[in-house]
Amino acid sequence: MPLQNRVDPFSALNAVPARGTLTGNRGCLHDEARRIRPGRTWRSRRWISCRLDWKGWRRVVMTPNRWTELFFLDEATALAAGHRPCAYCRREAFERFRAALAAGNPGRISATPGVDEIDRLLHADRLTGAGTQQRHEGCPAELPDGAMFEHDGRAWLKQAGAVRPWSFEGYGDSQPQPASAVSVLTPRCLVATLGAGYALDL
Repeated sequence: MPLQNRVDPFSALNAVPARGTLTGNRGCLHDEARRIRPGRTWRSRRWISCRLDWKGWRRVVMTPNRWTELFFLDEATALAAGHRPCAYCRREAFERFRAALAAGNPGRISATPGVDEIDRLLHADRLTGAGTQQRHEGCPAELPDGAMFEHDGRAWLKQAGAVRPWSFEGYGDSQPQPASAVSVLTPRCLVATLGAGYALDL
């Protein structure tokens, strides 16, 4: 049976066969039987997305008392769920991300923020006080490429002036953008980061 460690753009953990192109973590979320503990969706503010392959390292997924390996379809999904590039295994992407985050969020973060400052801002924008995904209203035409939103009960990716429906297996065909306001899934500071020129690894 698949483990409950596939992350969707709504930031939820799912048990599906699809693995994705990035891994990452939010701390240790599972028990000794490799099951997600009830109500535990994060244990650390350092929500990161990592390369699947790095220096030949191998891990047993969901080893007891270690961090929980999560998997994402791609970086747009990881950002929508509130994860940033890892500063270690994805250093080049992290440096581009850090520069765009600072450029897109003046007054909210310093010009050359460290990981702790970055993670404090991300944590403030990705969760509500009740611990659920924090969303904001937006117009699809005004969203930058790479942002994701909910429409008709589905997650959608903004890409090249159109939108594409998301699934664990990939994206559907491009469709016209909705004319009405939508519920934006990508955290506000990360929408601004994309708008400041951060290019996704898609």
